[in-house]
Amino acid sequence: MEQINLKASVRDERGKEKVKKMRSEGFVPGIVYHRGEEPVAISLNNREISKIIHDAAGENVLINLTIEQEKKKARLAIIKEIQYEPVKRHILHVDFNEISLKEKLTVEVEVVAKGEPIGVKQDGGVMDHPVRLLRVSCLPMDIPKHIDVDVSGLGLNQSIHISDLVLSDKIQILNDPSTLLFHVKLPVEVKADDPLAVAPELEVLREKKEDETKAGEGKKEEPKKEAKAEKK
Repeated sequence: MEQINLKASVRDERGKEKVKKMRSEGFVPGIVYHRGEEPVAISLNNREISKIIHDAAGENVLINLTIEQEKKKARLAIIKEIQYEPVKRHILHVDFNEISLKEKLTVEVEVVAKGEPIGVKQDGGVMDHPVRLLRVSCLPMDIPKHIDVDVSGLGLNQSIHISDLVLSDKIQILNDPSTLLFHVKLPVEVKADDPLAVAPELEVLREKKEDETKAGEGKKEEPKKEAKAEKK
């Protein structure tokens, strides 16, 4: 897997106001975790880290993280968590895990369908793809960008499970082997005379009409009062 270089600085600023000021100056706060060591608070160039995250598009990325104030060589790290601003989706904070090339990692990898199933192309079926991420265990350099699965041979009522995948011996899938990944089936047809197929809004109107009718039946009609003749 490709390694990406990234520079950072030790972050001394603490507190909401100082962190807010740091963000306004074009930097993002972060922290580096390493087993058995104290976490290191860092600041990152917003443009650089945003580009890395954008280009990765959900893929696992190995990062050579150079912290300017440290005399040691670059740390090999992987992004653990990214916090985003909920409205504009700006990056607020990035957590890293320092790793070793000799130790296996557990990461999530996207499953991607390749090709168009014959059951969809020729028989009018639809393909379900219920599971899109798989948990895998492997060495950092063996992490796949994604797991490609050829679905072109799937006919109607045929499926692919995790147990059907053939991957490198270097990659171990941790999910249940019986997990369904892809399934081709006929689309569900709704019959017009099916009572369950009545549109929800029609049901609401019908219930409202019935309620109004019951309410009207419950009221007793008051006798009309005769108008008194006017005295001449």
